[in-house]
Amino acid sequence: MHDYRTHNCGQLTRKDIGQQVKLSGWIHRKRDHGNLLFIDLRDHYGLTQIVITSDDAFLDQATHVRNESVVTVTGELVARNAETVNKNIVTGEVELAVKTFLVESESDPLPIQVNTDKEFPEDTRLKYRFLDLRKEKIHNNIVLRSKVIQSMRNRMVELGFMEFQTPILTASSPEGARDYLVPSRVHPGKFYALPQAPQQFKQLLMASGFDKYFQIAPCFRDEDARADRSPGEFYQLDMEMAFATQDDVFAAIEPVMHGLFTEFTDKKVTDTPFPRITYADSMLKYGNDKPDLRNPLIITEVNEVFDGSDFSIFAKQIKEGNCVRAIAAPGVGSKPRSFFEKKIAFAQDLGAPGLGYIIFNEDGSGKGPIAKFLDEVRLDKLKEITGIKNGDAVFFSSGKPADAAFIAGHVRTHLGQELDLINDDEFKFCWIVDFPYFEWDEDNKKIDFSHNPFSMPQGGLEVIENAASNEELLDIKAWQYDIVCNGIELSSGAIRNHKPDLMYKAFAICGYDESVVDEKFGGVIRAFKFGCPPHGGIAPGVDRIVMLLADEPNIREVIAFPMNQKAEDLLMSAPSTIDIKQLRELNIQLSPKAKAALEKEANPTEDEEA
Repeated sequence: MHDYRTHNCGQLTRKDIGQQVKLSGWIHRKRDHGNLLFIDLRDHYGLTQIVITSDDAFLDQATHVRNESVVTVTGELVARNAETVNKNIVTGEVELAVKTFLVESESDPLPIQVNTDKEFPEDTRLKYRFLDLRKEKIHNNIVLRSKVIQSMRNRMVELGFMEFQTPILTASSPEGARDYLVPSRVHPGKFYALPQAPQQFKQLLMASGFDKYFQIAPCFRDEDARADRSPGEFYQLDMEMAFATQDDVFAAIEPVMHGLFTEFTDKKVTDTPFPRITYADSMLKYGNDKPDLRNPLIITEVNEVFDGSDFSIFAKQIKEGNCVRAIAAPGVGSKPRSFFEKKIAFAQDLGAPGLGYIIFNEDGSGKGPIAKFLDEVRLDKLKEITGIKNGDAVFFSSGKPADAAFIAGHVRTHLGQELDLINDDEFKFCWIVDFPYFEWDEDNKKIDFSHNPFSMPQGGLEVIENAASNEELLDIKAWQYDIVCNGIELSSGAIRNHKPDLMYKAFAICGYDESVVDEKFGGVIRAFKFGCPPHGGIAPGVDRIVMLLADEPNIREVIAFPMNQKAEDLLMSAPSTIDIKQLRELNIQLSPKAKAALEKEANPTEDEEA
C-alpha cells in the first residue's frame, strides 16, 4: 500500500465499498457526537467523511488535533446511513471507518478559518495566503486559471502559432508606465529593466522570419493597483503575426476568446465576428472607449435641440464649440425628486457643475428645470433623437467633447446598474477600432502619440507628409484596436509600423529626433532596416479573463500570490531591505530620504504603532 494514499478525497463512491483505503489530507471540519467523531478530510480533489469510534485508541488524539492539521488514515470504506447521505459531494454516500490515525503535521491556532465563508481583512488573507488558498472558492479560482491558460495554449497551437520565450532582463524603454529596474553588478551604474511587455522582442521575432508567435508572458509595470489591475506584475496571452492585416488578427483571436468563454462558462457569449465600433462612435454613444454593451442605454448628441434655444447655459456651450450629450433613462418619470437630486450629486462627485434633466409626463409634456426653456418643437426633436417615450426622463452633460463624454459615460453606467438593465448572464465582446494616431498634449502644448508609438497610421507615410496642420495630423487614424468584454478592456493591439522612415517621421512630429529613436528603440529600428514584413498582434490579459470567468470583482481573487494595493507582498515581506554588503556589490548608496524612511519604519512612533 502507498505510504500516503490509495485514493484521493474526492474519488470514493459506492462502488468502492468494502475496500481497504488509505487517505491523506487536511482536517477540514469535526463533529463530535460523544462516542462517534466525524471528520471531513480534505485534499485538492474534495472531501471524504471519516468516522472514529470510542473503541479506537486514537479517539482522544483525533478529538483534540486542530483543524488544518495534516493526517493519514487507513480503514474500510462503508456506506453511510440513508439519513446522513450528502448528495452535494461525490463521496457523499460513503465514509471511511478508521483503523489507523497518524498526524503528519499539526496546525497552530488558525488566523484564518478555512471551513467558513466568513470574510477576513485583506492584509490578513495575503499574509497567510497559503491558508486563504485552501478555501474552496479561491482554490477553485486558481484551478480555473490553470485550465484557462492550458486551453489558451492548445488553441493557439491549433491555429499554427509557436510559443517562444522572450527576455525578462532587458533595457528600459518609454512604454507609458514606470519600469522596474534591476541594478547590474558587473556594469556599475547601469540597470536592466523588467519588460512592461514583450513588445519589441515579438516584433523582432517577426523581423527574424518567424510567422506566428505567442507566449503566456509575464509583464512588469510600476503602477498603482485597481480592482482590475494588479500592481507589479501581470500575465498576458501575447501574440504576433507576420504579413497580417487587422482582419487577420481579429480572425485569429476571436475564436480563441469565444472558445475560452464558452468552454468555461454557461453564460451567453457574443458570436463571432465580434462587433466593431469606431473610437469616435464609442466615445459618443457610450462615453468611453471600453463600452459595456450589456447596458442598452445609448448616449446621443443633442446640440440641434439647444442651439439657439432659450436655455442659455447649453446654447452658450454650443456657440463656443462645445457639445451637449443626452442619456435616456427609461421609466423613471414617476420617480421622486430625490432620485434626480442623487443623480446630480453623483455627477458633481465626478467633477461636473451639475446634471440637467427633463422628465416627460405621460401626456407628453416636459417638466424639470430645463423643460420650460424648450418649445414643443424642440421637445419633440429631443424625443426623436434620444428615442425616449412618455414616462421616461433624459439627463444632460455639456462641455468639451471629452468632458461631456466622461460625465455622460459614468451616468450611463450608473443608471444601467441602478435600473437593473445589465444582464449578468452574458459576455458581450466588441472591438474598438480607428483610434486617433496622435493626440494633443495640453500640458506640454504639443502633439504626442495617442495609443502606441509602434502602430501604423492608416494611409502610411503619405498621410503624415500631406498633413498641412496640427488639426489634420490629429484627424489621422491608426491601425490600433482594443478588445473589450462587459466594459473591461482585455487588450490593446495594433498593426505595427515596420518602416524606418515612417517611424522617424512620426517620432519627429512628437518632438523626438532620430538619435532618440536609435537610442530607445535601437534593436527594432536596426531590424527594420534589413527587411521586415508587415506584422501585427495583440495581448489579451490573462488575469482579467480569469477574473471575468470566475465572476470575481477583484483581480487579486484569481492570482495565487498577489500583492496588496501598496504593491507589498505580505507573505514574503517584499519589498525588503538589503544588507550593506549587497548594496556595495551593486554600487548603490541609499539617499537620505530612503535612509530616513527605513529608520522611521524600524522605529515607529506610538501613534503609528497604534
